[in-house]
Amino acid sequence: MVFEKDKAWGFYINNLGRTVIKKHQQYPPRDHPDNYVFTWEKGRVLNEFHVVLITKGKGVFESKATGKIKISDGDVFLLFPGVWHSYKPSKKTGWTERWVGFSGTIANQFLANGFFSADTPVISKCHKTAVLNHFNALFKLFDEEPFGFQRLASGICIQLMGELHNIQQGGNNIQNLNSIVLHTKKLMYEHITSSIDLAKIASDLGVSYSKFRLDFKKQTGVSPLQYFLFLKIEKSKELLIQTDKTQKEIAFELGFESDYYFNRLFKRKTGLAPGQFRNSSKNHL
Repeated sequence: MVFEKDKAWGFYINNLGRTVIKKHQQYPPRDHPDNYVFTWEKGRVLNEFHVVLITKGKGVFESKATGKIKISDGDVFLLFPGVWHSYKPSKKTGWTERWVGFSGTIANQFLANGFFSADTPVISKCHKTAVLNHFNALFKLFDEEPFGFQRLASGICIQLMGELHNIQQGGNNIQNLNSIVLHTKKLMYEHITSSIDLAKIASDLGVSYSKFRLDFKKQTGVSPLQYFLFLKIEKSKELLIQTDKTQKEIAFELGFESDYYFNRLFKRKTGLAPGQFRNSSKNHL
């Protein structure tokens, strides 16, 4: 049962379950929750999000947005509010499914902000320890129902969605992406008071600059150059607040080509000129 206080939190779990469908078994099974029952032919439309993880077997998924898609072991498919869909396991294999349904204003942001799309609802290679651990943690919470379990469950489910988004974006390349970004960030911090040769970093990593830039942006959301400039601006904020150095001295120390360029960039990134930022910060101390 979901109470109004749970809904006010902004993210809440509606239902959760695990079912083993054997070969040639009826689907959905007779014990399927009444308010979620559907048939393959008619399908259904939900008013909430669902994440369905298949950990064994195979089948088929269909939605108004995608048409029919084959599903196999390790796939996750997402069900979106207001989007017609249907799915079923193969009679020859059956499947094992885990699912969680959720709603809320925070959940709606996943769709509104483009993190997940009804046009690409299937995420492959999700049979990972982290994904299974999130489901197991949810099952444990709903079995025991400790005080405030809905709020705790919402956090776990958001972590699950974060994990799925990373898998969707990085696939089997996540470890390599992490390595590239960590290496580059380390060099950026080491060279924060000077310039940095991003093309050379890419070459040293054995990839083209275009791939390096694409992978870095995939992981951080911004290009390597923009990230480096962001670090410089953050460092300049520290110097403006913690020292009496002039704007020109800070610009020189951080390797900006001119005081004018530093001032213009700082204002574009923060909305304030360096001097205004310093005065505003001192007034709040």
